[in-house]
Amino acid sequence: MTEYAHGITSGAVARRLGVAPTTLRSWDRRYGIGPAAREDGRHRRWTPADIAVLEEMCRLTASGVPPAEAARTARAGAAPPPPRVRAPAGTAPAPSSTAPAPRAGAGGGLPLGRARQECRGLGRAAVRLDAAAMDEMLGSLIEEYGLVTAWEEVMAPALHAVGRKWETSDDRYVEVEHLLSWHVSSALRRVSTARPALRAGTPPVLLACVPNEQHTLPLEALAAGLAELGLPTRMFGAAVPPEALDQAVRRTGPAAVVLWAQARSTANPPLARHVADTSWGVKGARTRTTVLLAGPGWAGPPPAPGMLRPGGLREAMALLRALCDAADTGPAVAGAGPAAAR
Repeated sequence: MTEYAHGITSGAVARRLGVAPTTLRSWDRRYGIGPAAREDGRHRRWTPADIAVLEEMCRLTASGVPPAEAARTARAGAAPPPPRVRAPAGTAPAPSSTAPAPRAGAGGGLPLGRARQECRGLGRAAVRLDAAAMDEMLGSLIEEYGLVTAWEEVMAPALHAVGRKWETSDDRYVEVEHLLSWHVSSALRRVSTARPALRAGTPPVLLACVPNEQHTLPLEALAAGLAELGLPTRMFGAAVPPEALDQAVRRTGPAAVVLWAQARSTANPPLARHVADTSWGVKGARTRTTVLLAGPGWAGPPPAPGMLRPGGLREAMALLRALCDAADTGPAVAGAGPAAAR
């Protein structure tokens, strides 16, 4: 039986198309953009034809058409779905020809390629500047799929698509990028604040963007992931001055330092080597930290032996968890920390 055999719920439609459930109810009440049939007279079930109309409504409003006019156009263009043919027993059902087709790059859409359906929904919500829909989608995505999958398969691709749209649209959609970035950041911070109890006695992981680097969202995703693992972090954000980073390392005795560089022009190999060479602790038992080079700006061989270059959020979390485990049991941990940093 296909996903659309008996229609799908309003919640599922909202997630797919990036529309807040309250917006769906409002469009149904004001413009008649709603499911043609309701189960038991109460529960709303959307058929392929209903979804096709709704998708056209979303596309038109995202391109600036007033909602009332968009609704008239969407309803006028709706075509009845072909009769459904029951597949013979034991065979896979053919996909419905009236299922909503992706519209990447059409109208006000984003170039999302083959991204998963939820990514398209988030992109559409961002183009419409629908804050409520973005908040609801981001929260449900993290809850349903987990932080790593939500970041790698939905949030990051949507952010990249917005960036590409901005670059190719004569500086249009800047407001879309800013709003989406804010809501992604807010969702990640909610994960960080809802963290379990931190592991006592574990040295922190320092997270910092190199000087002149302003992109912090990947580090915020990493901070949220480490918080889920109960690992302590110190997040210093964008464009951290070298002197400030040096003092932070000496004062905290971290298990690791993550340096983010989005572009080759901001990557700073001398700074990475300086951090890796910085030592702290009592004389005769001084220790150093491990440097992780994160971001596409660090492409190529690491600036020095011993530095790690994770390929993504999942790998970075695994490496940092192992480093924190080693710091918990290593003999050098006793000399680390603010009191010993000189």
